[in-house]
Parts: sequence; structure tokens; C-alpha cells
Amino acid sequence: MAAFTLAASGDHWFSALALGVTLLKCLLIPTYHSTDFEVHRNWLAITHSLPISQWYYEATSEWTLDYPPFFAWFEYALSHIAKYFDQEMLNIHNLNYFSSRTLLFQRFSVILTDALFFYAVHECCKCIDGKKTSKELTEKPKFILSVLLLWNFGLLIVDHIHFQYNGFLSGLMLLSIARLFQKRHMEGAFLFAVLLHFKHIYLYVAPAYGIYLLRSYCFTASKPDGTVRWDSFSFVRVISLGLIVFLVSALSLGPFIALNQMPQVFSRLFPFKRGLCHAYWAPNFWALYNALDKALSVIGLELKFLDPNQIPRASMTSGLVQQFQHTVLPSVSPLATLICTLIAILPSVFCLWFKPQGPRGFLRCLVLCALSSFMFGWHVHEKAILLAILPMSILSVEKAGDATIFLILTTTGHYSLFPLLFTAPVSLL
Repeated sequence: MAAFTLAASGDHWFSALALGVTLLKCLLIPTYHSTDFEVHRNWLAITHSLPISQWYYEATSEWTLDYPPFFAWFEYALSHIAKYFDQEMLNIHNLNYFSSRTLLFQRFSVILTDALFFYAVHECCKCIDGKKTSKELTEKPKFILSVLLLWNFGLLIVDHIHFQYNGFLSGLMLLSIARLFQKRHMEGAFLFAVLLHFKHIYLYVAPAYGIYLLRSYCFTASKPDGTVRWDSFSFVRVISLGLIVFLVSALSLGPFIALNQMPQVFSRLFPFKRGLCHAYWAPNFWALYNALDKALSVIGLELKFLDPNQIPRASMTSGLVQQFQHTVLPSVSPLATLICTLIAILPSVFCLWFKPQGPRGFLRCLVLCALSSFMFGWHVHEKAILLAILPMSILSVEKAGDATIFLILTTTGHYSLFPLLFTAPVSLL
């Protein structure tokens, strides 16, 4: 209690939370890491050793570069620091290379880039309704939000054990959300455009951004009943937003357009041949669909309705990333998943347009878009649930109803990440 009292003065408690979780991340440095560790080491080698014209063609390793160009440049920048730790990690032909210095560099690169996430959380705390005050630090909404975000269990698992840079990327997303709450729409749009060119999975929530900025920024007024005033449309604002998107996209994709490599880049960014489900199934609709198809195929074989010789060999339960055909139920195409996802997000998008509720309405739409894409998207990773959990944290500290939903979402969502912790020592966490 003494520590909380001491930290309560000013914003010292935020610094204490940030320092505490950073120390915990340092303790996790020697823990198990996944194949993503080698993925990012290989990307360091690709961007450091090869000219830009070969980045999206290099295939010495199976872990080819499949993130947008801004992330490739991010790896390029890191590689120029990495060479002072261990030059061998930057050799493309050193497949599955590992050393203690490589481990330290890559782990600390994640820890240090989380500084952006800390700043974004601090900015989000400014957006919380300050009317609900309490003398107890642990009951203050800003303190609770800081704990929920800074000490998020999913980010600790995915970034600091499994190994990725989701904290850095989530920082960009949360900072863009904070800017929209602060009515700094151009900054929010710019940050989200940059984020899309770091990792294209954030296309999941792009409809929420697009509709909100069009409805609440490009249209400058509403009628008394809340409907849009069509004569309030600002061409200057929509052109400004379009210019931001164009300039960011040109900076990111321009070199590859000049090299006539856009088909190759898009083939890497959208590898539909990887199949409907990831190796670790996300707990979504298609997991249930696959399970039902498997159950029906077993029953069909037992009852001799199916010919064993005609059942496809590629199985969705093999744990491999691959295309497969369902045995009984109709096989699912990428187009089918896109249609299902669009149908799922339509209600929230319509509500954002016809019944705008300001930034909090936007945030609800964003969460629903993330969940809809998670439930019905193509080749969804289990880690994608964080796209809904982190923004939902902001809503959960202001209303009891949202807190109840958040509790269910964060419990089930984080539980679904447990398969990533499959070594005995890490499982004890």
C-alpha cells in the first residue's frame, strides 16, 4: 500500500507500472521463442544484405518477407544496429541461426520499441472520462486502463515469449485512436495509414476508420435528429484525407511500383494458398465449421457413406499451413470468407453512419469490425484477438456493461493464446 501511495503523486504511478512491466519483460528474455524469432532474424538478413529489388523475391528460407514495406524498412533500420551485436545473424544463408547475442538483440528490440506503446497508453488515459474520481489509486479509471494495457497478458505472451512486435504496432493503433478522441483527425488518419503499411492485418478495422472520418470529419454538421446534413460536406477535408493516404502509400509502395513489382509484393502480402485456417486454429466460426466437417466425415466412414480412397489427404487437423478440401461440407474460398466478414460488420458500420456517437461510437465499431474479421476472416491467426481486446480496454473502464463484455472477451481471448505456451517451464506462468 505504501508503494501505491508513493506512486499516486502526479503521474509517477504510470512510470512505476511501465518500469515494472519492462523489468518483467527482461526476465522473460531466456524463455522459449517460436519460429517467429527466426522469421524476423531472416528478415533482418534480407533487408540488410540485399537490394530493395530482391526483398520480396528472396526465398532461401521458407520464412519469406510477407509484411508491407514500412515493416521491411523497420527491419532494415534494426539490422544496422544488429550488426554491432552479431554480424552472422545478418547472413541470409545462416538458416535457423542462433546465438546469445542474437537473442539479446532481438528481445531488446521488442522491449525498447514498446516505448511507443507506453506513450500511446498514456495518451489514451487522457481520453478517459475524468468525472469518476476516487481517492484510491487502484479505483481510478486511468490507473485501471494503464494496468489493462501495459500489463496485457496477451502482449506479454505473443511479444516477449512467442516473439513478435505487436506492442509497437498496437501503439500506433492506440495512438491513432487517441488522436481521434482528441479531435486531431488528420493525425489519427495519418497514423492509421502508416500502420496499414507496417502490417496489413489492420485492414480488419479499416471500415471503422473510413466511415467515421467520412461521417464525423468530412461532414461538419448533423441535423437535430442526428442524421447527416448533406450540405455540410467539406471537399477540402476529404481531399486532405485522400492526400494523406496517397502520400503514405506512395512513400511505401512507390519504389516497388517503379520496379514493376507490385504483383509480387501483393502475392506475398496476401498468400491465399496458406489455407482457410492457421496452423494454430483461431477459435472462430471456421474452426467450428472444420470440426463439424471432421465429425461428419468420421460418421460417414463408420456408416460407409464415404469412400476412404476419395477423402482428401490434406487435412485441416494436421497442424500444417496448407490448402485443403472439406470432406462433407462445401469447401470455403477466400471470397466466401470476405462476403461473410462484410455481412458481419455491416450492422456496426451502418450504426456508425446513421447514429454516430462520437469517438466512443467509433471505438465500438472498431471492436466489432475486429471481432467480425476474427470470426469469419481467411487464415486468421489466434493472435488477432488482440485487435479487439486492446481497444475494448478503453471502453471497459467507463461503463459497467462494457466491463462485463470485456471480462468475457479478455478471458476467452487470452485463454485461446495458451497453445503458444507449450514448454513446461513457460506453461507454469
